[in-house]
Amino acid sequence: MFKRMFQFSTENETPITVRNGSAVHPSGVVKLSSALQRESDKPGNGVAGMAKTVAPVLDSFEEVYATAGVKAPAKSYTILKVAEMLNNRHLAEMTPDAKRNSLMMALEAAGAEIGDLLQDAVARNRALDEYEERRQEQIKTFEAAKAEENNKLHAEMERLTSQYMSRIQANSDQVAHEQDEFRDWQKRKLQESQRITEAATLCVPQGNSSGANSLTAVLERVNVARR
Repeated sequence: MFKRMFQFSTENETPITVRNGSAVHPSGVVKLSSALQRESDKPGNGVAGMAKTVAPVLDSFEEVYATAGVKAPAKSYTILKVAEMLNNRHLAEMTPDAKRNSLMMALEAAGAEIGDLLQDAVARNRALDEYEERRQEQIKTFEAAKAEENNKLHAEMERLTSQYMSRIQANSDQVAHEQDEFRDWQKRKLQESQRITEAATLCVPQGNSSGANSLTAVLERVNVARR
């Protein structure tokens, strides 16, 4: 989950800017996603502490009927058999009345009771309705569990994100501090070099070179004076 959320292309990565303007490479965020994944895999966190799946879906209506305890009438003619007969190709061109007469004739010849067929129809419809209600309740329960899981994951993600961003900012602040100290040292080094040059200048005869104020020029005058 988290790996998909934080996948970045190595060819199109855009740095993240923190408070002092420093750029943070997205690879750091990828490490964060790995940390989030490890946290969610711990016992009691994320998926480990929640229901993972709903009850299995029944593959066929026959399973729904069997689960509900629907039994075929004594003559073994069910309302499903009647529906199958209505789709027979021999009845396709008949009018509704002709279809009904043909159907009633066939049922009467088979000794099927209309009352039993209607009771079978009611039982099967009831089984379908009850299964639908159970599935709806299962989905609601599953949805609520996953919503709670997502809330926990979001909270954990925010906590870890804040923690890692704080560390990133602290690293950037440390670098900025070191850079400031180095610039301060450079200023003091320049002052020290000037102080040394001024002292060295007084130790040798004055020349007419344009670089009289540099230590290099002072050393050149020393060499000239020694010749």
